[in-house]
Amino acid sequence: MKVFIFDLDRCNGCHNCQIACKDEHVDNDWSPIARPQPDTGQFWCKVDEEVCGKTPHVRVNYLPRLCNHCDDAPCMKAFPQAVYKRPDGLVIIDPEKAQGVEGLAESCPYGAIYWNKELGLAQKCTGCAHLLDDGWEEPRCVDACCTGALRFGEEGDFAEELSCAEVLSPEWGTAPRVYYLHKPKRFIAATVVDKEADEVVEGATVTLQRAEDGATVATAATDEFGDVWLEGLEPGRYRMWVQKEGYLDLPCTFDLTEKDQAVPEMRFYRKPATA
Repeated sequence: MKVFIFDLDRCNGCHNCQIACKDEHVDNDWSPIARPQPDTGQFWCKVDEEVCGKTPHVRVNYLPRLCNHCDDAPCMKAFPQAVYKRPDGLVIIDPEKAQGVEGLAESCPYGAIYWNKELGLAQKCTGCAHLLDDGWEEPRCVDACCTGALRFGEEGDFAEELSCAEVLSPEWGTAPRVYYLHKPKRFIAATVVDKEADEVVEGATVTLQRAEDGATVATAATDEFGDVWLEGLEPGRYRMWVQKEGYLDLPCTFDLTEKDQAVPEMRFYRKPATA
């Protein structure tokens, strides 16, 4: 069966996929697969943008979202008369059988189903099933991706990538067929500054430990700008030590439970001169 794979390291937020989806479906009736998508209010393929950190330590993450075409789809379980799964794995809302079934739009925990008030119809991504049936090898969103971030094909052809890929909200147990590579994790970033000398500190050793068990999870050194980035971290609480000969050790505690942490200026003090 088919799967989507999104490599987030390759996504540059160009929104070509989102635009291509609109171009394919707005004002176009692809019955019996889908009725026309409205100009506004619906994004069957949508690129979310998240700005993380604090100036000057900022990361911008892009996350393309569409219907997950779940193997255990909540929408299909709730309304089996109106939703079906094709042999290729794509989940389709039947435009005729779903007419007037407004509850369908609320059945998706991912928020991928929209209610078209004008048509009285729940709508979502179809994986461009009408194009696949016409001989296309991939949906419009994948075809429009200029960086290779979006791919589509047989599950077996992506076995190596799928072994390290993630899905959205796996705890929901819906078995999505949309996978993500290099999904962003938490980070800590800081600039270490010698306030007495009014300059950044290069070459300071930074050690990061988990607060719960004291295990060291990362070590790094500040660069020529006094910056240090500790990335790929799981949510949780951490203790960090900044050390360099001639300076007092600088301990810090960070909580990454909800968000990344960035410190524009971490003050580092020299050891007092001895007599």
